[in-house]
Amino acid sequence: MKFFHLSDLHIGKHLFYYSLLEDQKYVFHQILEAAKEEQPDAVLLCGDIYDKTIPSAEAVSLFDWFLTELKETLPKALILIIAGNHDSGERLEFARELLEKEGVFIAGLPPRETDEKIRKVTMTDPAGEVCFYLLPFTKPSHLRKKYEEEKIDSYEDAVKKLLEEEEIDTTKRNVLLSHQFYLSGGSEPLTCDSEIRMAGGIDEIDTRLLEDFDYVALGHIHRAQRIGKGQCYYSGTPLKYSVSEASHEKSFQIVELGEKGQEPVVRKKQLKPLRELCVLRGTLQEVLEQREHAKDFVSITLTDEEEPYMPKEQLELVFDHILEIRIDNERTRRILDLYEEEEETESLFESFASFFETVQGRSM
Repeated sequence: MKFFHLSDLHIGKHLFYYSLLEDQKYVFHQILEAAKEEQPDAVLLCGDIYDKTIPSAEAVSLFDWFLTELKETLPKALILIIAGNHDSGERLEFARELLEKEGVFIAGLPPRETDEKIRKVTMTDPAGEVCFYLLPFTKPSHLRKKYEEEKIDSYEDAVKKLLEEEEIDTTKRNVLLSHQFYLSGGSEPLTCDSEIRMAGGIDEIDTRLLEDFDYVALGHIHRAQRIGKGQCYYSGTPLKYSVSEASHEKSFQIVELGEKGQEPVVRKKQLKPLRELCVLRGTLQEVLEQREHAKDFVSITLTDEEEPYMPKEQLELVFDHILEIRIDNERTRRILDLYEEEEETESLFESFASFFETVQGRSM
């Protein structure tokens, strides 16, 4: 059985103040071309379909177009969708029962009632059944009603409790769709600035809970990677959504499941962006000479020791999509060093008094 593993589309995302709808449609076309060529049996969309819980009308229209084109390209394939932490589970489940008749299965919310379980979709190929478990983004508060008399304090407690209820048949091939922050034996995945973390690490879940699954299709982390030695994979985002992702190569996973007990074959399908995201560093003159990036998204750091004449205006004449302009020279580093020294000498009370005065415009 062959399926696509995608996640974190973040439809409607803005990179600084630039809308990425055009860029997102550009990579969606590539995914559709790959679907036409590969003819997968299923497509897994593992959370953060939208960038906001209340997406714009344009974002909803783009996802509607993508979903429609995907079904027309793959009329017999199943499309399995879960909600991420950026999504509204209730909104994502709109027309859920109707879409099921077209082979589109959506899990926007985890089980919350006593008799509810993780949504399960079963497919069959010559090697037997493959059971897909759809577990959307889950936090302890989601399960208060379901487990009124039990204490569930962490995200790991929540996911563990739900999986224990399933009584998974390990003689069959099982695939989990999940959108959480997983680590393996204390080893964290490689992250970037655009991901949301919880204070104190309460959102961390160890992959030891996932040993009953032959493949785990993860969303939430923006860099494509395998977690630990098991079959747990983050597919990453289809586009670069922060400057910290500038060095990433974006892709999605094509997974082939053989018979039970065989290692799944996982390969990456590279995606080419409409505009690259580049980090440029140097003097104003050196940066201006890099005209090959004129159409790209650029983060610029100027290193001139003497302030050049109208740098922003000069840069805007060359580059169409400037994200930010930073200054890094001896003078700015010296100012930062002095600021850090001042901060170190302040007591906690003095720091708070300074903060109060800045916010209120008066002394305490």
